[in-house]
Amino acid sequence: MSLPPLLKDRLRLPVVGSPLFIISNPETVIAQCKAGIVGSFPALNARPEPVLDEWLERITSELAAHDAAHPEQPAAPFAVNQIVHRSNSRLEHDLTLCVKYKVPIVITSLGAREEVNEAIHSYGGIVLHDVIDDRFARKAIAKGADGLIAVAAGAGGHAGRLSPFPLLQEIREWFDGPLLLSGAIAHGNAILAAQAAGADLAYMGSVFIATHEANAAPAYKQMIVDSFAEDIVYSNLFTGVHGNYLRQSIVNAGLDPDALATSDASKMDFGPKRVKPWKDVWGAGQGVGSVKQVVAVAELVERLRTEYRQARERLGLAVGAESGAVAAVPA
Repeated sequence: MSLPPLLKDRLRLPVVGSPLFIISNPETVIAQCKAGIVGSFPALNARPEPVLDEWLERITSELAAHDAAHPEQPAAPFAVNQIVHRSNSRLEHDLTLCVKYKVPIVITSLGAREEVNEAIHSYGGIVLHDVIDDRFARKAIAKGADGLIAVAAGAGGHAGRLSPFPLLQEIREWFDGPLLLSGAIAHGNAILAAQAAGADLAYMGSVFIATHEANAAPAYKQMIVDSFAEDIVYSNLFTGVHGNYLRQSIVNAGLDPDALATSDASKMDFGPKRVKPWKDVWGAGQGVGSVKQVVAVAELVERLRTEYRQARERLGLAVGAESGAVAAVPA
């Protein structure tokens, strides 16, 4: 397993903060990068289109200023998520801006397209593509993606259905490049477990909803704090694609989470029209039980670093030199 220098030498914790629709903004991204993890946001969060230029200008300039002031500990790189499905009418515009600002990492979703990968490679950027099974993983690499994000069962929002163990194992049988794991990772122990199972980095989203910088309603943040794994409902009713949602938000929308209908994606029949996914019904992963309070991003990352270090120390006491099988504890 190998990581490019961009992802290996500038992280204080082996984590990528996943792009959260509506929620991720420049404040969260900058805070994540300064704390030593990859921060990311969906390009579609910047609305209308010209706002994306403003966001990229702000993120690149603030991180550059941070690096100049702290050469001993520069910020981690940031990433932009691009929906590459043909239905995304903004893709060409948003991709042009990614090239203009030389966005270090682009995360692609809902399809793999060679021309998108080539555009990012033109200036030395890298592309990570999210997948839910081995078949899609092979297609993404064949079309030029540099790395993969394995979205396993338990992930927040649109999620896969496979356990992380067979998903990672099947991919690792043929792919030795950058591999990230998404799915209910909300504690330092889980970050280490992801590495032990074959991933290079953990891909974490739901925990960052409950941060001061996140663009989420206070009630959403508090619901994350108050919820546990059993409060997560897996359904395709709201978007036609299966995803994980907070049970109480479904109740608050006037629906019975134990009696949800099934959407017919071929007919674009996605639930009650009065209920809007992400706005009325809130996504979250099964790891929410590890979230105990709303905190600043920097405090959350520091908590995760402490848990990760302690987990490695426990592993070292148990198996001695074998603990070297996973990455060293970041300084």
